[in-house]
Amino acid sequence: MELQAMSKYTSPVNPAVFPHLTVVLLAIGMFFTTWFFVYEVTSTKYTRDIYKELLISLVASRFMGFGVLFLLLWVDIYVRATKGIRQMASLNSLLL
Repeated sequence: MELQAMSKYTSPVNPAVFPHLTVVLLAIGMFFTTWFFVYEVTSTKYTRDIYKELLISLVASRFMGFGVLFLLLWVDIYVRATKGIRQMASLNSLLL
């Protein structure tokens, strides 16, 4: 198959919105991170709820992770998902 006959890959997310997504996602992630920190500092061992802690930390980590992903894409550091998936699969097989 010739190179001219192939179709060019286009990203599902327009690269022009990478800066906006980065700022918004990292800001939301920082909000939840701050909320988690304040919750941990102000609560006692009797008033803590593990499910609330897990939920807040999960939401914070998701937003921060996607924010960092779009930050890397914004500065033209491209992330290859397939290599990471293969490495994770081989790591999981070693652990099991």
